[in-house]
Amino acid sequence: MNTYPKYKDSGEQWLGQIPEHWEMKRLAACFAKRSENWKRGETLELLSLLKDVGVVPYSEKGNIGNTAKTDFSQYKVARKGDLVINSMNVIIGSLGITPMDGYISPAYYAFAPREGVNTRYYNYILSLRRAQQNIRRFSKGIMEIRLKISANDFLSIQYPVPPKDEQEAMVAYLDEQTVQIDSAIAREQKMIDLLEERKQIIIQHAVTKGLNPNATMKDSKVIGDYEVPAHWKVTKTLYALSMPITDGPHETPVLYEDGIPFVSAEAVSCGRGSIDFSHIRGYISKSFYDECCKKYIPQINDIYMIKSGATTGRVAIVDTDRVFTIWSPLAVFRCNAEVMFCRYLFYLLQSNFYQKQVQLGWSYGTQQNIGMRALEKLRILLPPLQEQYAIVEYLDEHLVGINRAIDAREKMIALLQERKQIIINEVVTGKIKVS
Repeated sequence: MNTYPKYKDSGEQWLGQIPEHWEMKRLAACFAKRSENWKRGETLELLSLLKDVGVVPYSEKGNIGNTAKTDFSQYKVARKGDLVINSMNVIIGSLGITPMDGYISPAYYAFAPREGVNTRYYNYILSLRRAQQNIRRFSKGIMEIRLKISANDFLSIQYPVPPKDEQEAMVAYLDEQTVQIDSAIAREQKMIDLLEERKQIIIQHAVTKGLNPNATMKDSKVIGDYEVPAHWKVTKTLYALSMPITDGPHETPVLYEDGIPFVSAEAVSCGRGSIDFSHIRGYISKSFYDECCKKYIPQINDIYMIKSGATTGRVAIVDTDRVFTIWSPLAVFRCNAEVMFCRYLFYLLQSNFYQKQVQLGWSYGTQQNIGMRALEKLRILLPPLQEQYAIVEYLDEHLVGINRAIDAREKMIALLQERKQIIINEVVTGKIKVS
């Protein structure tokens, strides 16, 4: 691949050297903030930003329930071709180009491109993790999770300004290269989805039918046409627990760079059955932890279910004696060992049998959620303890291969995403010449 004849220091550490004939300018030289507000009587599509995807109609976002907006009085307008960012989440890749005119949240900014600017070139450069880390420097907030960048600060950041024809050549090249990588990622993700579907089928059959194909069955009288072994009990969730379902504190603590891990929904949703401590909310002080312990102290084999947000219903089991505590979006299930084997409940909570009840029981405000008392009333299937142990042993054995296959494909996706980052970085910063 060719390089440019001469380079110069960009003045920005994250960029390094750029071609000598490129300029460095504040983003305000390339974009102007659009300050167009909603007008009564104007009907436009409500738009949303998805991380690493871009701008999509809100109706295509998924999991929206009955939350569609009808009052747009606080909303702004974005026009087709504008660069749109989420002021709080642009530092993790929440940005894109709007494919149509529409309304955007007050938390978003829309920027109209100036003459001679290819918006897609800047969309590519802003998709770099290194660029997002640089934006973080200009963001303000009392804690990491509340960082926000103003429109003026965003426009004050310096970026390369290549000639328009080079911008267009780079965009054309990257479109060709990244579509191949994106297709490969999509294939891997499809295989993961199929593996997850297979996993769900195995779990569903084991925890609702048992391991004896000749067992006499009865109607569960819960949802659908679920038949379960006749000797199993069908009872409320609370019956199998040693304490009422609880959660973490509802107040937002001060978070620190070090301290006691503070676990919330993302650590559960990313952990595939365990707590992923790389996605915790942050770290809390010993004094706040002591206050939390007055309500709840985590124990090995406790099970957490996300009870609010887009990932409501996902679960993880505590498999560590590490000191930590949890926040309010997590509901705690602690089994009565004389009635329920914790790992059987862990699998049962993941089954369609239970998840459909969760979906029927949740309500909507700004997002879906289900209350702890509602969870306690949901029905569970209760085989004799020895059958529970046998079912768990069967599932542990039959799911290990599927989990390994999912791990392998997730690692491949990570490699493909890293390759995509490298290609984009080399092109948009001028390390290689594509025309």
